[in-house]
Formats: sequence, C-alpha cells, structure tokens
Amino acid sequence: MRNSAVTCRRRALAVFAAAGAAAALPSCASPTRLAAVPRGSTGTATVFGLPNERFLPTEPGGLAALQREFLAALQRLKTTQGLPAAGLPPPLDLLGISGGGEDGAFGAGLLNGWTERGGRPEFSLVTGVSTGALSAPFAFLGSDWDAKLRSVYTDITLADVLVPRAFTAAIWDDGMADNSPLFLTISRYLDETMLTEIARAYQAGRLLLIGTSNLDAQVPVIWNIGAIAASGHPRALDTVRRILLASAAVPGAFSPVLFDVTVEGQALQELHVDGGAFVQLFLYPPIVSEERRERMARGMPVTPVRAWVIRNAKLDPQWASVNRRTVPIASRAISSMIAVSGYNDLHRIHFTAQRDRLDYNLAFIGREFTATLDKPFDQAYMQSLYAYGRRRAVEGDAWVDRPPF
Repeated sequence: MRNSAVTCRRRALAVFAAAGAAAALPSCASPTRLAAVPRGSTGTATVFGLPNERFLPTEPGGLAALQREFLAALQRLKTTQGLPAAGLPPPLDLLGISGGGEDGAFGAGLLNGWTERGGRPEFSLVTGVSTGALSAPFAFLGSDWDAKLRSVYTDITLADVLVPRAFTAAIWDDGMADNSPLFLTISRYLDETMLTEIARAYQAGRLLLIGTSNLDAQVPVIWNIGAIAASGHPRALDTVRRILLASAAVPGAFSPVLFDVTVEGQALQELHVDGGAFVQLFLYPPIVSEERRERMARGMPVTPVRAWVIRNAKLDPQWASVNRRTVPIASRAISSMIAVSGYNDLHRIHFTAQRDRLDYNLAFIGREFTATLDKPFDQAYMQSLYAYGRRRAVEGDAWVDRPPF
C-alpha cells in the first residue's frame, strides 16, 4: 500500500531531477507574490489582528499563548456545563488525526463506525494535519456530520483534487499539480452553516486546531479555527478553507497557499504548505499540562482525560526493491523519513499521555488490509479502506493502548 503524500513527493522528486536538463528552456513567467515577512517579524505577522487566531510554538511566547487559549477554553467549558469556575473541568476527550492522503478514508470509516457502535464522545479538542485537517472539522462537530465525512472520502475523484501540470512545471511553476479543484471541493462541504457550528462549539469551550508549515520562516503554525470562525470577520470562511487547503498541500506536488498578513501596517504574504513537513500528528504541547502535573505532584485530584489518536497509515515497514539510481534512492529515503516521523509522533504523544496520566488510545491501518492504491485518489481503494475502518470500529477492535513496537 502506498501513501499518497509519499507518492506525490516521489513523482515531484523525479521531475526535479530532470531540472538541470531543462534549464536551457526559454524563460517563462514564474508565479509572483508579495514580499515575505522579514526575518525576526514572524511572530508579529497577523491575518485578522486577532491575538489568538494562530500559534507559533517555536517562536518566543508561542507556547505560552497556546496555553492561555487552552485555559480560556476550559473556563468556557465549565461555564457551559454549569460548573464552578474554581473547580475541575469535566472529563475531556482529545482527538488527533494524522496525515495520510487517500488513507484518510480509514479515519473517516473509523469515526462513522464508532457512531454506529455507540460510545463516541464529544471531543473537547480536535487537531488535524494534511488529510487529517480535511476530516477534523467533521469529527469536531460530531456524528451529525458523518454522512458528509463519508462522502468526502468515498465520493471524491482525482478531478476533485487536482489538475496535473506539464513536465516543465518543475521549473516554472509552484507545484506539479494545480490544487484549485481541492479548494472547490473543500468549499462545497465547508460552508457558512458549518462555520457557524464551529464557532458555536468554540464559544462553548471546545477547540479545533489545524497545522500548516510556514515555508518562509521555516516554522510550524497551529491555526485556531474556532476563534477565526467566531470572529465574524468577512474573510473568515475563505481563510478557514485556505487553511485546510494549505495543510494538505504537499510541497512540490501541489501549489502552496499564500496568506495575506500585515506587519506594522505593511501588507505582506506568507507561503504555507502541508503541516506534515513538521509533524504528521499533534495533540497538545507539554506546556499545556503544566498545571495538571503540578496537581498530581501535590497529590491533588485531576480531570480524567482520554487521548484518541488516529494514524491514517500502516505502522509496519513497507518493503520495496529499490533501483540503484539517484531518484529511486532519494525518493525511498524521503518516504522512509516521512514514515519514521509519523511513528515518532505516536511515541511522543504516548509518552506525554503516560506522564500526564491520560488514557491513551491509538487506531491505525493493520497489515491485514492488503488493497493497493493503483492510481491517486482511486475511489475503489478509498471505499475499501473506508469500509475497513468502519468494520474495525463496529467490531470494537480498532484501538490499542500503546504503539505496537
């Protein structure tokens, strides 16, 4: 089985390898953009001027701002449920959904099957990266949105995602494929009604966070989708759609997404791509649980928390005979780094959950699923994987309490 993000990177790399031979081609118009945010100003750039519209965890103050957002959400959650402000929050369920391209059909089937089986909680936090970003809003809003989530991963075709470009796009364009069809697909599902529901959930104390990668500054970005939805800004809907598009924009394979920002009143632009360039999966940073660890150290009670992690991929190594040529060797190395990055994310979250005494639950594609992806966004493959994820959830054997190795 092939991961579509890995496949796209391999194809892009093969084209880039031919770039030297194409260097003598006549010059063509290259994509243009506004000036990038200057060095040292990344943390002050803003899209809407909201203090909590997004978080830069590697920038000074970024983690502290994210922690404040978590604490504020917990206060809203306690208010919504009529709990005292000084008391403990109610039990929490946190969900992280990974990247994986077409393999996102697994997570969609799992969530739908979970609804059928019963016991699926309302998540206080949902995070998503890449294809996980596309499914996260549906998971966040709950079982009433299962039919649309199913449609995203079983009705979609290649034409709903991209338009291939000519070979010379490796030299003159910003990606080997135009992903504007994916933006239109996102827009069909993520409409004003959905944005309103996301805003309502945010105001009730729940968080939806999506990861992208800022290529200019070389930093990860965590977007606070609920705060943007609740802002009432006229560009909120378009921006949320573009965030999802950016999170799924595999560098080199798909066009990146430009975000208009301002720094001290100056109009600039940031270039964003797949959040998987930094992590395949995230849940919450260590700083968020500082107060919880302090309470445990003092022997004080803490809120029960369950962590749910959906890895839209297999975890066992995928064997392949590698040709002794530059491009196959390099592409195999890249695919290996992506796979290891995803596996390391699982262990990082598991370690954090153990330290913070969270109930850790992991679901992934087992080796018993043997269907192969013969072409990008093949409906038959995605429908088969969706059915597999649904069956695992319905039968109750989808979750394990630790990474298997």
